[in-house]
Amino acid sequence: MNRTVLVPLAEGFEEIEAVTVIDVLRRAGVTVVTASVGDEPVKGAHGLSVGTDMMLEACRHRTFDAIVLPGGMPGAVHLAQSPVLEAMVREQARSGRLLAAICAAPAVALQGWGLLKGRGKVAAYPTFRERLDEENRSDEGLSVGTGLITAAGPGLAMDFALALAAALTGPERAEELARAMLVR
Repeated sequence: MNRTVLVPLAEGFEEIEAVTVIDVLRRAGVTVVTASVGDEPVKGAHGLSVGTDMMLEACRHRTFDAIVLPGGMPGAVHLAQSPVLEAMVREQARSGRLLAAICAAPAVALQGWGLLKGRGKVAAYPTFRERLDEENRSDEGLSVGTGLITAAGPGLAMDFALALAAALTGPERAEELARAMLVR
């Protein structure tokens, strides 16, 4: 079964977090749709401009197996300010489909939208960790829960991407990818 994942990109996104996820999931055979939350191409936090497959509005009524929110500043803020993305992520959570966020995005977007209640421990970039409710705050770099995968930042992008690959395609496929990419 072919899995589909949405990776929305907004100006100021963290390039390593987004591109690593896109690359690893595509290597795993997952269909990854990149969507611009604003202007096209989307300029990352460190000046890398990336073209996307479509504008977010064009995929607002599609169903995805996962929605992955990259961090970066001010990218996470721009994601959180998108009413279209908020509606899509709320529906994703309501339906029990996978959500994932890294760096600032767990605190800025998911916490900001009130979607972490009862979801367990969440990893986030250290300066944003304090924004998380006590019940959600984790000092771990990677948190894999039921229906939610989070990571603390750019240095964990590969672990985050492989955790997503494991959730979507199985742990064996993720291990195979890790060996092929010389990760472990």
